[in-house]
Amino acid sequence: MPKYKATKYVRLSYTDDKEIESNSIINQKKLIDEFVKNNPDIEIVNERVDDGYSGLVFDRPAFEQMMQDIENGKINCVIVKDLSRLGREYIETGRYLKRIFPSLGVRFIAINDNIDTLKESISDDLSVSFKSIINDEYCRDISIKVRSALDAKRRNGDYVGAFTVYGYKKSAENKNKLVIDEYAANIVQDIFKMRIEGMSALKIAGELNRMAILSPIEYKKNNNMPHPHGGYTDKSDARWSATTIIRILKDEIYTGTLIQGKQGTPNYKVNKLVTRAKEDWFITENAHEAIISENDFALVNRLMNIDTRISPLKDSLHLFSGILICGSCGHRMTRKTVSYKSNKYFYYYCPTGSKNGCKGSNMMKESDLIKCVTDNIKAHIKNIASLNDLVDALSEQNINHEFVKKYTMQITELNKQLEKSKGFKSQLYESFVQGILDKDEYRILKHRYSEDGKRLSNAISELENEIDECLNNTSQRLRWIEHFKKFENIAEIDRKTVVQLISSIHIINKKTIQITFNYTDEYKKTMLALDELKEVI
Repeated sequence: MPKYKATKYVRLSYTDDKEIESNSIINQKKLIDEFVKNNPDIEIVNERVDDGYSGLVFDRPAFEQMMQDIENGKINCVIVKDLSRLGREYIETGRYLKRIFPSLGVRFIAINDNIDTLKESISDDLSVSFKSIINDEYCRDISIKVRSALDAKRRNGDYVGAFTVYGYKKSAENKNKLVIDEYAANIVQDIFKMRIEGMSALKIAGELNRMAILSPIEYKKNNNMPHPHGGYTDKSDARWSATTIIRILKDEIYTGTLIQGKQGTPNYKVNKLVTRAKEDWFITENAHEAIISENDFALVNRLMNIDTRISPLKDSLHLFSGILICGSCGHRMTRKTVSYKSNKYFYYYCPTGSKNGCKGSNMMKESDLIKCVTDNIKAHIKNIASLNDLVDALSEQNINHEFVKKYTMQITELNKQLEKSKGFKSQLYESFVQGILDKDEYRILKHRYSEDGKRLSNAISELENEIDECLNNTSQRLRWIEHFKKFENIAEIDRKTVVQLISSIHIINKKTIQITFNYTDEYKKTMLALDELKEVI
């Protein structure tokens, strides 16, 4: 009669499809079956299969089921193809072999390694320990190779994620390239549009749910697309939520920029992810086609960083929410309603108050503020239109040609300085050997010339990029003008207009406000460039 009730335990680290048993799994089972035929004292009670699980960890589903069977007295023998199938982590594998299995009265058999704890003890068997160490080192070596290969792909701008973000899918021709998923991309664009127009993340989620639009995880399930267990969802019913919307709004991947390697494991034995320093990230611009423009992405994220309290009984933001600032104390101003003779009037005031040191406690009537801001926007757009006419008259081709000449002369001069710096640096060691410089002086001067070299090389690279932009007609220098020109025929302002054109409004007093428009730096640079161009011409 069989004395040992056994489990066939088989494991494979990776398989293309976990629903289909791989040949390796099948071969492991056949090997164990052949072994049992020649050992009548063993009866196979069940089999446990971990297909697609690493041997470095022991929290595998089938392995845990097997241990539960042992504790319940269902089995008292474990059979594997070889020792590495039980596990590859040296310390934990040894703990099971030398402590846990013996204490539970479990016979362990590794067929190809000729290990059978019934025939001989392995507590002092150096060959078993040596094999465990080899298995552990195999994992370390594979881990290093895989990490190096993945990092090389990340540096090349290849997408190495197992799943794609909502709005993209993997290219059929190149699995490391993202392409736009047209339907999902349209939803992403709608989300950004609704946020710019003043809708809160919660309101956007509600609107998408009302329209019966599938959440990212449900959309992928419905279309048989690969997806993680969690995905972009924080609700059990996988409906759209505010958290899901915010994640999408903050994801820079939609601008065409691929950011990889934000998180990683410390080493091959630790599965817990840790956040890496930004300088260790792999960032590739223009890695794939953008769904959202950089301007809209920056605008949305600026809006999320300012005070955007939603008005009572409404799901949208006030016209100037988060933009009005007290010119005295710098606090964001608050909107209040004043009722008088059945009429309602709206004012903005600083909540800091005179008691807390604010001297600008004057209230600003909303209707007056709207008129003033509208007039200023129209005047600013008119100025920019005039600036655009001036630029057109000078011809962008001439501008680019003159700037190329200017940048080329600057590069020539910087190269002279760089060669001189390299010459001084090359003479340092000779001066050190001859005793002209002591060790500390040598190190200080070497560091100084190295830093000068880096500074000059970076400056040359920036100027060369400017030349490439001019020659390829891809300069971003004047594109911001088109942003304002879209609002040339504006009659009245709304939330979308305000947030797209204005960075902040400082209320100095009842009669004075200070408006800071978006692209202020670009405006100044364009004016400065035109002045420089006149001198060059």
